[in-house]
Order: sequence, then structure tokens, then C-alpha cells
Amino acid sequence: MFTRNWPRHLLCLSLSLPLGSALACGPDFPMRLLDNRAQSLAELPEGNFQFEINRLGHAIAGLKNVTAATNNPSSGYGDEPNYADQRDQAEQAGLTVEQQALVKQLRTLTDAHQVEAQGASLPAEHMLYLAGAVAFSAGDHGLAAEYFQKVLALPADQRPLRSTWAAYSLGRALFAMSAETDATPDLLAQSRKAFEQTRQLSINGFSDPLELGVASLGEEARVARTAGDWNSAVELYATQNLHGSAVGYTSIKLLMADLLAMPDDQLTELLKGKPVQQLVTASLISRLGWSFGDQPPNEQKLIKLLQSNTRGSLDNADRLAAMNYQQGDYASAKAFLEHAGDGGLAWWLRAKLALREGDKNAAAAAYAKAAQAFPQNESWGERRTPDYDFESLQPKCRVEGESAILALQRGDYLQAFDQLYRSQSTYWLDAATVAERVLTVDELKHYVDTQVPAPPALSQQDRDNYVPLPVAAKLRNLLGRRLLREERYGEAPKYFDSVELQQKATWYGQLRHDAESKWWPTKRAFAYYYAATVARFDGMELLGYEMSPDYATFGGNYSLETPELKVGPLMAPGEVQRQQASLAQPDERFHYRFVATALASKAADHLPHGSQAFASVLCKASSWGTSLQEQSAFYRRYVEEGPYVVWAGDFGHQCQEPDFQRADKRYVTQVTDAARSALRPYKKPLQIGSVIAVTAAALVVISRRRRRKAQ
Repeated sequence: MFTRNWPRHLLCLSLSLPLGSALACGPDFPMRLLDNRAQSLAELPEGNFQFEINRLGHAIAGLKNVTAATNNPSSGYGDEPNYADQRDQAEQAGLTVEQQALVKQLRTLTDAHQVEAQGASLPAEHMLYLAGAVAFSAGDHGLAAEYFQKVLALPADQRPLRSTWAAYSLGRALFAMSAETDATPDLLAQSRKAFEQTRQLSINGFSDPLELGVASLGEEARVARTAGDWNSAVELYATQNLHGSAVGYTSIKLLMADLLAMPDDQLTELLKGKPVQQLVTASLISRLGWSFGDQPPNEQKLIKLLQSNTRGSLDNADRLAAMNYQQGDYASAKAFLEHAGDGGLAWWLRAKLALREGDKNAAAAAYAKAAQAFPQNESWGERRTPDYDFESLQPKCRVEGESAILALQRGDYLQAFDQLYRSQSTYWLDAATVAERVLTVDELKHYVDTQVPAPPALSQQDRDNYVPLPVAAKLRNLLGRRLLREERYGEAPKYFDSVELQQKATWYGQLRHDAESKWWPTKRAFAYYYAATVARFDGMELLGYEMSPDYATFGGNYSLETPELKVGPLMAPGEVQRQQASLAQPDERFHYRFVATALASKAADHLPHGSQAFASVLCKASSWGTSLQEQSAFYRRYVEEGPYVVWAGDFGHQCQEPDFQRADKRYVTQVTDAARSALRPYKKPLQIGSVIAVTAAALVVISRRRRRKAQ
């Protein structure tokens, strides 16, 4: 068993076991919104950089996304993926065996003119492209550009396979030339046009097995950045990322790193551009450069520059408001929200600001609008909280979860549960807490009966592979366990997710009924004892709390520290009363074990104290892992009331199964044995008296017979 102390990081404890010791670490615990309600409402979680930059790009109609074949991330701006193997394979397509061998041989040359002469038998597009490629590899970028231009000058029907290759390589050659001459601006512009042409050729259906249409976006972005056009560079990298290129994502992160290292005056000027401003804001609200602890100085500088240069900006207002809110500048956040429109993030921030001002009604209304505005499938990925819990952040679910905190505070318990339950697994721990501690069992049952039909049962293969139960099945199991705990045995079985559990629940209910209704003591003892064994060995599945104190949600292997249950600003007296009324009895870890020992004690109450069954029931119960006090109490009761048994020397470890049939006989022998013990001091007088009595009776009979004969 591992205990997670809140709010510390996960514990890694050494657990001493009877057969040795083991070192183990707990799992990653999901965030609980209800654990620190004030913090959940006050914080604005960091965004997701991948999601944010997807908003910056613009998908190009007709341009296909990259595939796994070429999507190999690189480490530099606009560097093409490492597709040498794919290139060599693609270069062989459409050629005869002889031509394929010739292409391989030409690739080994270093003189483009030799390639042109020796490759004359190849189709023109292949020969000219190979000559340009060899010239490029030799560093003769001007000659390479000439050959690539010759390819593009061919009639369209004569260059179906090498058009995109030639345009892409022409752009690279021109960019390389720009660093070698003084005509940089003109060559850079020509290079950009070549990359634009690459994309258009790919869109028009020319062969593009190396997916150069998307790669050209990163190449053009590098050219734009070199020319000082940072806004275009941001948009091009973002578009490359949007088309599925990991190179685009890596490049835009590196671009952001360069911005952070830039002098203030230069950065101030760049922040006037909308794309750069959006990129910087996306980085800041996503905490791209840090997670917890002190914010890096360069980011603090960037925040101040952004705040001072965006006062009159209406573009990206919701993101700018989020950045200011995260920095604690609530006045600026509120000012930006006046121009932020009706997006989900804007309404989310309005709700939080309303809470800061103490207006819970306005906050509830803003939360409702935020939940409606966020798309159902919008995801910001996974994050770590300062307590190192994890959260799969789906804004719509998070907004509804925060709204549920307010619903609990005002007593709308079913609404709160529904909002948490709709998140499914994301906030299941919170939903489970409300389901078994705040709702009444009838409220929960009505919700399940009307809104949570039983999902298809998992196959045995799924169970063997530890496929998790659907949340609907978890909720139905929770209800079934709660009904059993509240002794509504006939209603409970149908809610369990497996036939096996349904049968065990039915059996447990029948035993509990028999224990109270059978008239013969041994029958009642039998029912109590076997109900106790079900409670002990199947208690987690049949009686355990999903959350505190048993944590069936973790299979009982881990526990979490629970917040103090007391009335406060976000916990009204009504909720406290409901939670107190639904506390486990007793409120101990593995509480069902105590239920089991209580039932076993009742079984012993209905057994003859001199019977083997009495001793055995006490022995079994003392081994069920409740507490040392209970174990000692069971042993003392055996010593004081029970019979001698040969296995008593290892009491609590070596226990026989109780023999209830022999216990039946003990009810008779127990009475006669007691009478014999009481009369033993009067044995001889009783024997003489019995002889006299028999003799007197015989004389009476003889006398009566004589009188009858005389008559």
C-alpha cells in the first residue's frame, strides 16, 4: 500500500513484506479539481504550444500532408528531412533496369557536363536534373540552377517526374548563391518564388514522392528569415507544421529561441508584427521555456516588452488577456477581454475575473458560455501541475469541472455531478467523490437508470490485457457497491459489470438476509460467517469505496490524502453534512475488512462456545488484516470462552474451517453436559433414591394386580 501525501510529489517507498522487501513507485495520479477548489478556480492552466501554433498556420488547399516516410525531424531551420534512402528509391521509379543502373553510376560523378554526356540515353528530365544535382553537390550552385531551370523549361508532358524536384532544388541553389554574391535581395526573392512554384507543382499533380511541396515551406521560411521578414517566416513554419511536418514544429521552436536572445530594440520592432506577436504570446501562455519555479529572466523581459507594445492591439486579444492573467496583471487582462470576442478562452477568463471580484452569479454565467464556445474535441494535451499530478487538458471539460465547484457550493449537486461525469476519465476521481459522498443513493440511482445504460461487457481477453473499464461501467459498479453497503441487496446485483460479480452480490445479499431471518442459531451463524468471508475476500469489488477510504479506483493499491472536510467559502454546510452522512463505517482503509470481522463476531455469537466452529470463526477473523486491537480481542475471546483445539498454538495463522454440522450437535450435548456437571456431587444419593423409587413402583404395581384378582 502506498499513501500519497498531498501536495507533495509522488512517493517512492520501500515496502517491507513478510518474504522480503521491494522498492516501488506509485503511478501518475490524475489532478483532482475538488482537492483545492480555490486553486482550481484561480489558476489558468498553461496552454499547449503545438495547439497554439496550429492556430497560426493556414492550410494550403490541395497540398497533401506529409507521411511517415519523410517526416523525420531535423535540428536546423528548414533543413529537409533525411530522405536519402527515399530519394534513391524514388529516383529509380519509371526507369528500366539499364536506366536504373546508369542513374546510380551518374550519381557517383562530380562533373555535371560528364553527366549530361553520359546520360544522354535517359529521358531529358532525368538527365538534366541529375546534372544539376551533381553540380549542386560540387558546390557549383550557378551551374546547378541553370540545369534545374532547363528541366522546368521542358514541356509539361516531358517532366512529370522531376518538376517538383527541379523547382525545390532551384530554390536551394538560388539561396546558396545569395550568400556568395552581392545580389542578395534579388536572389532571395527568386529563391522564394522557386519554393512557391514547388508547392504549386505538387498541387497540380506532378510527382512528389519526397513530399517537397511541404518541405518547401520550411525552406522558404529560412529564406524569409534571412531577408529579415520574420512575420513570413513565422507563418511559413506554422503552415509547414500544420501540414504535419515535425521539421516545421522544431523550426518554429528554434525561431522562438532566437527571438528570446534578441536585443530589446530589435525585438521591440518585431513585436509590432502580428505573426511574431502571436508566436511570442503562444510561447508565453504555453510556458514553452519553463514549467515550474522561477520564470527565466529572458522571458520576464519578453513579457514586459510584449505588454508595453500591445496596449492598443485588438488582434489575438484573448491570448494576450491570458498571458496577462497568468502574470497576475488582472487589469490588463480585463482590458484585453473587452476586445476578445466570444471565444471559449475569453469567457473562461471572464469567469475567473468575476470570481476574483466576488460575483459568483456572473462567473457561473460566463462558465456556461465558455463551455458552449469551446469545441468538444479541443485538446491542449497533457500537463503537470505544480504538485506533479497530470491533467489531460480539454478546455471544455475543465471549464465544466470548475463550474461544478460553484454548483456544489450553491447546492446544485446533480448538476455538479453531471458536469464532472461528462469529462469521463479526465475528472473521474472528482465525479466519483460526488457520486458516493455527496449525492444520495436515490439521486445517484435515478441518474444512472435514466442516463447511464450498461455498456457492452469486456471480453475475457480484454480483462486479461487489463483494458480499463468504461467510465459508465465504473459508475454502475460504484452504485452497486453503494447499494450493498446500504443493505439494499435486491437492487444491487444488476449494476455490476460482470456476471461473476452479479452472482457474488446476489450470494452476499442472500447470506445477509438468512443471517437475520433463520430461526436456528447455527443456520444464522453459517450465514453470518460466509457473508463475512465474501466481505473480506471480495469486499473491494462488492463493498469498497471508489475513493476514500478504500480507493477501489486504484484497486486498493494506493491512497490519496483527502482535504479537510469543513465549511468554507467554496464548501457549504449542506455538502459537509452529506459527506459526513456517507462516511465509511468505520472510516478506515479497507473498511470492508472491519465489516467482515463484525459479521464473523456475530457468527460466533450464535455458536456454542465449546464447539470447534466457535474457535475456528474467531481464528479466521483474527487473520483478516484489520487491526492489532481486533486481532487481540478475538484471541482473548477464544481463550476466555472457547474450547481447547490442537491448532490454537498458531492461532490466527493455522485455522481449520468451521464445522457447522458438529456445532448443531453441541447445542444438545452442551445442555446435557451442564446438567451432569451440576448433579455430579449427588451421584450416590441419587443412585440409592432411584433404586428405592423403582422398588416402590414395583410394589405398587403388584398390590394393584392382587386387588384386581380378589375382585
